[in-house]
Amino acid sequence: MRKMLLLFVFILSMSCKSADGIQPDEKIGFEPKSLGEIVKHTYYTLAYSEDNEQAYWVYYVLTPELINGNQSRTDDFRADPLVSTGSASLGDYKGSGYDRGHLCPAADMKLNKTSMSESFFLSNMSPQVAEFNRGIWSTLEAQVREWALKYSKLYVVTGPIFKDNIGAIGENKVTVPGHYYKVLFDGNDKMIGLILPNAKSSSPLESFVVSVDSIENLTGIDFFPELDDQIENQLEGSKNVSF
Repeated sequence: MRKMLLLFVFILSMSCKSADGIQPDEKIGFEPKSLGEIVKHTYYTLAYSEDNEQAYWVYYVLTPELINGNQSRTDDFRADPLVSTGSASLGDYKGSGYDRGHLCPAADMKLNKTSMSESFFLSNMSPQVAEFNRGIWSTLEAQVREWALKYSKLYVVTGPIFKDNIGAIGENKVTVPGHYYKVLFDGNDKMIGLILPNAKSSSPLESFVVSVDSIENLTGIDFFPELDDQIENQLEGSKNVSF
C-alpha cells in the first residue's frame, strides 16, 4: 500500500501543471542558454565571455528575502576565482572613467554576507557610463525590486549587448558595451524586456521596453528554454509595457 501511495505521489508531481500550461516554479530550470563559460555562484549564475571579459548574462531569482535582508555593502570588488580563463581585474577599470556597473545589483543581494560579497566579483561587472549607472540604470534596478516584492518572486536576466560597442578598457581589453538589457519573468504569465543605451538618459523606463524575442535576436541567448514552446512564444513575442 505504501509503495502504491508513493508511486501515486510521484506520478502526480510529474504531471502537475498550472492552468496556463506552465509547470510549477520549483520544477523548472529557467537558466538561459548561450555561448560562454557557465559559472555558478551561491545566489546567481552567469555565462562568461572571455572575448569581452564580462558576462553574456547574469541570472538569478529575486525574492523579498534577498531584497529585505540587513547585510550592508561589502564593496570588495575582486576577480572571480571561478572563471577558468581569469576574469577582468581591478586594474582594467582603474582610471578608465567608467563605473564598475553591477549586472546583479548589490541591493538585490542583501540576504547575507555571502550573497552581498559574491555580487562584487568582477565577472558581475561591466563598464558603464557613470551617469547611466547612477541614473536610469539605478532607476530600473529599483523598479525591478518593486516588482519582485509585488509578485513575491521574479526571474531576472541581465547583460550587455555586444553590438555598437563604445570601445575597450584595461590590459584585458574589457569591452564597453553600447547597450544593456534586462529580461524579467514572474513565473506565471508576465514577461518584460528592456534595452537601454549605455548613456545618460532622462527618458521614462517605458520607452525602453521591447519584446524578449528582439533581445534574443540581438544577443543569441535563449532566455527561458524550459518553458512550454507555445507559452514561450506568446510571452517572448509580445511587447509588454504594463508589467
